[in-house]
Amino acid sequence: MSAPRATSQVLTFEEARRVVEDHASHLDPGANETVNLLHAAGRVLAEPINADRDIPPFPRSTRDGYAVRAADLATLPARLKVIGEIKAGPSQIPSPLNRGEAYSIMTGAPVPQGADAVVMVEYTSQQTDAVEITITKGVVPEENIVAQGAEAKRGSLLLDRGARLNESVIALAASVGKSQLKVFVRPRVAVLTTGDEIVEVDAEPGPTQIHNSNTYSLAAQIQKAGGEPVLLPIAPDEPRRLRELIEEGLQSDLLIMTGGVSMGRYDLVEQVLAELQAEFFFTGAKIQPGRPVVFGRVKRGAGTLACGALAPAALLNAHKYFFGLPGNPVSTMVTFELFARPMLEALSGMSPRQLTFPHARLKSDIRVKTGLTRFLPAILSGKYADSYAEPVPWQGSGDIAARSRANCYIVVPPDRGHIPAGEWVAVMLS
Repeated sequence: MSAPRATSQVLTFEEARRVVEDHASHLDPGANETVNLLHAAGRVLAEPINADRDIPPFPRSTRDGYAVRAADLATLPARLKVIGEIKAGPSQIPSPLNRGEAYSIMTGAPVPQGADAVVMVEYTSQQTDAVEITITKGVVPEENIVAQGAEAKRGSLLLDRGARLNESVIALAASVGKSQLKVFVRPRVAVLTTGDEIVEVDAEPGPTQIHNSNTYSLAAQIQKAGGEPVLLPIAPDEPRRLRELIEEGLQSDLLIMTGGVSMGRYDLVEQVLAELQAEFFFTGAKIQPGRPVVFGRVKRGAGTLACGALAPAALLNAHKYFFGLPGNPVSTMVTFELFARPMLEALSGMSPRQLTFPHARLKSDIRVKTGLTRFLPAILSGKYADSYAEPVPWQGSGDIAARSRANCYIVVPPDRGHIPAGEWVAVMLS
């Protein structure tokens, strides 16, 4: 006898997101490895980065101009003796500055001992061969100077483990002499598309069949989020083979399935998971597109989970998590971003982060039914500080062409049936 379906538990968008974030916060990332700095982009830091010395290692000028003693400019205009020039990276530390003297100094150069400010060159004048400078504007101590160690002290923590390595983090690592970085191994995410109506991309579809697009959109999203996609064969609407593929997928760090999670006679994913004694946290979310999304976990040891070579992160976690995403392509893309991404990022070793939506002005009216949080494909456009979001005409969650023309989603709260043009709306970038 087949196992009964999971008890239906449909949550609001915020409730479902909180459930996922709570479970993500208890996950342990996998092993780590060392990579060259040039190959670290997009990876997640598995070690802290500390300052190798004071930053900056000397008082640094932030302007081209003259290093002076601020007290020498009490009476203006002031005439000071120029005793030399200091460029960035001089071979020797310049000699101390005495009263009535000035150094010509470049941006980034070390400020000499005795000087406590830099006057911008715009407020000075000097004859071509003169040894004196005339200054027409006063300064206060520390003006146009970054003090030694102002940015960080030697040995202080600059960045902790869990940071995604973008260009600024890589620059920071390079600035403290790190040519190699310890990063977490990318989690392996199994992708299983289900349904007799799905055929491979290079196969000739029958009159009622469609090419498999979900596997490839998910693979792209997984890679973008820092994971390694593991592509499984298409699962037919047949319980035995579906179970075999689900069990295979559960050998990875995370299993993402598409299709088979609605209420139709041949939607078998929840039934098979129930046979594996799966624990379901929700079986739907009050969103559109993507309402029939499923999130749960299977305890290690259920079915054939104890067999085979487990992925690194799987060895640290007592359960294997799964998502059942709707089969319509836009629903698949939306629900991955809303729910699967935070789990993947946690398995990647990333520090938890809240989901935030920037805002833009709505370009044309929106009218929808209330009751669901809606994510409408849209185009974000404008120039500089003027941003506008325009809904893309679409035919529902199967309309990949409309989604491909969009670069964001407009987020419509469940209690808003009408949003007039010109109002600020939340958007989710894509």
